[in-house]
Amino acid sequence: MEQARSRSAEGFAGRETLDAPARAVRVPPRLPPGQEVRERALAPGAARGEHIHSEPPVPPLGGGRPVVQRASVRRQVLDALRTALVAGELTPGEVYSAPALGEQLGVSATPVREAMQQLALEGAVEVVPNRGFRVVVRGARELAELAEIRALIEVPVMLRLVRTVPTERWVELRPLAEATVRAAASGCRATYNESDRAFHRAVLGLAGNEQLARIAEDLHRRTQWPLVGVPGPAGRADLIADAAEHTALLDALAAQELPVAQSLVREHFAGAC
Repeated sequence: MEQARSRSAEGFAGRETLDAPARAVRVPPRLPPGQEVRERALAPGAARGEHIHSEPPVPPLGGGRPVVQRASVRRQVLDALRTALVAGELTPGEVYSAPALGEQLGVSATPVREAMQQLALEGAVEVVPNRGFRVVVRGARELAELAEIRALIEVPVMLRLVRTVPTERWVELRPLAEATVRAAASGCRATYNESDRAFHRAVLGLAGNEQLARIAEDLHRRTQWPLVGVPGPAGRADLIADAAEHTALLDALAAQELPVAQSLVREHFAGAC
């Protein structure tokens, strides 16, 4: 495995020598012996991402700190890559290989490929045969289209629930709404995204339709990936305003104030961060 890693690193360094001035890439320490993921045999396919001839240098993910430290490597790699995407550490339009990203995260290429394939299903990246994975370039129009689809699915469900769900069930969701407020106050977009989805997932969960909840969450996650050609990502003030709509909406739902709930939920989707 170390030989394979060395070959990937040499290929990466070689590309820099040919195409651009050499730049140092900080690599976090690898996992301690016994924790590092071992390579598993993969069926041949275009999604392996072994070639990195025109790949840009991978920035130090997570501020250059070791990101992966415990046993659930695949989950940690997926979380680390999602955070890097939201933070803009992985550039839309650029191609990244699993071996190079694995070097940055201190793991083998296998869990990175698995995580990237999941991100491809979520619409964040796309497979580039024999090279790796390209971060998808998305614009404001796509975001608006996704927000419209979310509203078509979620608004009728919420308005139906306001007539049928007892007040105490809405009260039980208040800790989730308050968690979005705390996450927004932190200014961390990745943390806010997680709490935002958790709140909406819990609200839709009251409908008892697992397929609806799954589809809605997939659409929600797609709205949270970085955009190109629009102003910078939502700042702390925008996140706080978005989170405040959660608590206001929950209050209206608990009070069964249908006109207020309808107005709030439509405004929430129209201005979703």
